[in-house]
Formats: sequence, C-alpha cells, structure tokens
Amino acid sequence: MANSPSGDSAIDRVVRVLETFTIDRTVQTASEIGRRARLPSSTAHRLVDGLIEAGLLERDDEHRVRLGMRLWELALRGSHALRLRQAALPHMERVQARIREHTQLAVLEQDSALFLERLSHPDAGANITRIAGRLPLHASSSGLVLLAFAPEELRERVLAAPLAQVAKETVTDAAALRRLLAEVRRTGVAVAPGSIEAVSTGIAVAVRDPRGEVIAALSVVLPRDAPTEQAVTELVRAARGIRSSLSADLR
Repeated sequence: MANSPSGDSAIDRVVRVLETFTIDRTVQTASEIGRRARLPSSTAHRLVDGLIEAGLLERDDEHRVRLGMRLWELALRGSHALRLRQAALPHMERVQARIREHTQLAVLEQDSALFLERLSHPDAGANITRIAGRLPLHASSSGLVLLAFAPEELRERVLAAPLAQVAKETVTDAAALRRLLAEVRRTGVAVAPGSIEAVSTGIAVAVRDPRGEVIAALSVVLPRDAPTEQAVTELVRAARGIRSSLSADLR
C-alpha cells in the first residue's frame, strides 16, 4: 500500500477511519470522520467514498455515514469469536436464568477485555458493559481473569503502566494487583466488588479451550452485597460446558 506524505500507509488511514466509529458514535459525517481520524478533508472524503463503494461503510439519506453490513459479514466469516459465542450462548442462558443478573462473555483483545455477548434480566442491577464494548483489564472481574492468564509479557506491560482509577475500589497499586492476579491464577475465579461501580460486584471465571488454554472469561454482575457462592458454582459449571461444546465441534 502506498504511503502518504506523512508516512502512514493506506491501510493505516483506512483503519483510522473505521476506528472513529464507537458504540456511542455510530453515525458521522465525512468531515467529522476526517477530523477524528486526523486526515485532510480531501483524503477523508476520498477514503469514505471508496469504503462506501466497497460496502464497508454506508451513507444514509442525510449523507451521514455508518458502518456497512458488508463489514459485519466479512468479520463473521470463519470468526473464532463467533464460534466461541455460539458455543457459549446456551450455557450463558442457563446461568442468566438461574442467577437472574447480567451474564457476560469477554475475550482478551489489544490489552483490554472485549465483550462478545451479554444477557440481562429486566430486574438486574447496574452494569456499564455492552456488546463490542471494552474495559481495562485491571478494572473488571473479566479483565482480571484474562490478565491473570495472559502471556507474561502482556501482564508485565499492564502492571508497569499507570492503572486508571475507574471506580473508588479499582485496584491501581501494581503490587496489590500482582497478588490478586496470582490468586486468580490459583483459583480460576475473580471477585471484584466495586471495581467498576460501587453498587456492583463482578464475578468471573476462566473459560478454557479443548487444549486447556484460557480463551475467555465468563462473568456475572451482582448487587454489591449479594452472596457469591451460587454465581461461582453456576459460572464454573457453564465454563466446563463451553469447553465441552468446543470439543464437540472439533469431532
């Protein structure tokens, strides 16, 4: 791919355009995209027009731009995340029916916890997590599980960086976080009261693939003072079920 005068490649520029879309920002003008992607206006309009022609972006009747269905279609083809989600969903539904709170599936992606699925009960408590949303690895029960079992190089990089204070009780001391991660590795379970929101407790367990590698975290979000024992039991049972389902897919 040809580089621009600034040295970035065409792929770099396309990625920056696509990354301007977020969960809360789903529709933009081409000018807004250019500004957020740090591109000259002419370059942004040209890239947007090309991505629309390819179906990766779409333009509505008011000339606003959104992500295209073609992008969604390509992302799902042969997707490991889709296979994991499909294997996990029946087990998540059982957890959600029994615990009657938010049930979530997250994977490690670019140094954060990326949530692939979330099931919620109408009476469930507070929860900021959304599908395709991200949380810092140190600041949620799912993230703690993923960080605990992540490659050592990634874990040390996170521990060496400033740890954001997402909520009052988020663990931001590297030594304390290191001890917490060691306990999560020992038990396979993370319990994080008040780490994201003061009124909630996140509980997550490791989900392993047929080879025993941790590939995801399965979690529930409970009211702060709710008992945790049943949730842990249900999550552990579900995580084993997901592993069995993935094993069956390989036969």
